[in-house]
Amino acid sequence: MSGEISMIGSVILALFLAGYLGQQYLPPPKPKVIGLDLGTTFCSVGVFHPGSGDVEVIADEEGRKSIPSAVSFTTTAVLAGHEAVDLADANPQNTIYDAKRFIGKIFEPEVMEQESARYPFKVINNNGSAEFLISTNHTFTVSPEFIGSRLLLKMRKMAERQLGVPIQKAVISVPAEFDERQRNYTVRAANLAGLEILRVINEPTAAAMAYGLHKVDVFNVLVVDLGGGTLDVSLLNKQGGMFLTRAMAGNNKLGGQDFSQRLLQYTTERVQQEFGIPPTLKEDIHHLRQAVEAAKINLTLQPSVTIKVPLHLHAHGSSESPEGFAAAPVLFQAVITRELFEELNEDLFQKILAPVETVLAEGHLEKEEVDEIVLVGGSTRIPRIRRLISEYFGKEPNTSVDPDLAVVTGVAIQAGIMGGSWPLQVSAIEIPNRHLRKTNFS
Repeated sequence: MSGEISMIGSVILALFLAGYLGQQYLPPPKPKVIGLDLGTTFCSVGVFHPGSGDVEVIADEEGRKSIPSAVSFTTTAVLAGHEAVDLADANPQNTIYDAKRFIGKIFEPEVMEQESARYPFKVINNNGSAEFLISTNHTFTVSPEFIGSRLLLKMRKMAERQLGVPIQKAVISVPAEFDERQRNYTVRAANLAGLEILRVINEPTAAAMAYGLHKVDVFNVLVVDLGGGTLDVSLLNKQGGMFLTRAMAGNNKLGGQDFSQRLLQYTTERVQQEFGIPPTLKEDIHHLRQAVEAAKINLTLQPSVTIKVPLHLHAHGSSESPEGFAAAPVLFQAVITRELFEELNEDLFQKILAPVETVLAEGHLEKEEVDEIVLVGGSTRIPRIRRLISEYFGKEPNTSVDPDLAVVTGVAIQAGIMGGSWPLQVSAIEIPNRHLRKTNFS
């Protein structure tokens, strides 16, 4: 009997030793479940590495960790991400963006008409659902979930290239306000990209996980998500490892694009004042837009930036060309200060506080009772916005995570959990709140 016990003990010891040696010297298993953030203006893909316990946000060939949520159709190809954006000014009717605003949503005819008027591409009403009209060498329509699938397919391929293994499973994030239909159509987009979705997680919950709030003792968490096109404010309650969304509000027409547009209007006016001719060529407008976008980003770190844009201005009235005659190429230069940028956008910045006040009121909470303020989305990098939030709450928001990558980091952690490579005790469980409605200020 004692011999049998001794033998069992030796086997157990050998197994422990083999496990330890394997962990120390064998390469860790490749992650096979990816985390996807399909954003309105940008999207990202990440993975959790079980060996190191790190989250990797996967970059494209150029080292960029997020890709624009745009898809462009030409006579020969369907391009997604940065390649699509490069064609946006030259091929505006066939370059689709903001598809997430339409996915799985049923519109009243007048609302659909208002929404479609905002875009250079054609939005078609198909029994309340949106479709996009594409005209290349023939005319056809595509659905919002097809647009989403092209972006998800590109991210899947980015992950497969980086990891060196085929990827077929994923976790994906959606806005907390998405109803069952919108969630199902988002899953359908992933299915079209050859992916099985293991879990759909709310973006605010993913952000809270990225900040590690599923592992610490906090109760009331306010998530301010200000991206390129939308503002979403969510109030989360956390008890143990469970998150409950108590209130949410936002503005579907407020984001970084609006701040850039104000700067573009300013530079356009400066061009006309300096040269007597407004920029009308698509190429000129594209270069100006690129310059002001870069300036906006650089102003988060620097007090001022200088933009230099070569322009080929055209004047109207020439019979030689339908667009007029070309002036000599000119170089437009301007110094943009942070103060100027803030002045141009101050009224838009102030709109951020209305949804914050609403979620606190609907959650029956005083601002002093908020334990953590979490910032998500690239536009929350803007110093004036951070200052506005800290002045309102009387304390600094949590800025320990890259706001551009907060959601994808949290989704990648959840993907690690679903892939069995994360201790289950730190998993965050969402409590569905089916009766919750988002207050919109747009």
